[in-house]
Amino acid sequence: MGICAEELRTFVIRPTLKHLGHHSDAAEELLLGTAAKESGLGFHLADDQNKGMGIFRIRPLTHRRIWDKFLIHNPPLASTIRGLASQHAFLDHPHAELATNLRYTTAIAWLIYYRHQKPLPEAADIEGLAQFWWRHYQRRTGGSTQEFIQHYHQFVRGKKQATAA
Repeated sequence: MGICAEELRTFVIRPTLKHLGHHSDAAEELLLGTAAKESGLGFHLADDQNKGMGIFRIRPLTHRRIWDKFLIHNPPLASTIRGLASQHAFLDHPHAELATNLRYTTAIAWLIYYRHQKPLPEAADIEGLAQFWWRHYQRRTGGSTQEFIQHYHQFVRGKKQATAA
């Protein structure tokens, strides 16, 4: 069972980006596409090789790097992100928040992109968003821009794409 794309956008992604002061239509589409590619919009919350957790399949190592190498240099943003985490659960099992707390994991997924400080493609440029995902997200875990596009159309737009033979 996955999450409805429009509900994820309306109730999780958009409010989280606005809370961070980073909202844009392109950021919404990029995060929806990322969730579609990584987990089928929540159909799978962890993969067989334990490469990541939650709808964005964020690896614990990536999660730590966001905190230790990016947020450490921006205490106000770190405080905002920490405010999204569950009070006690985060202290006991911080990586579990990636699978159980949608707003927190959305914020961390956004920071994986944002830390590179590169301009986003236009919201309607799905190929550009796929390239952005491939360059700045989890390249080591595999996947292609074509898979991003196919998953975006299937899970976000609800249209099955024909695959090249």
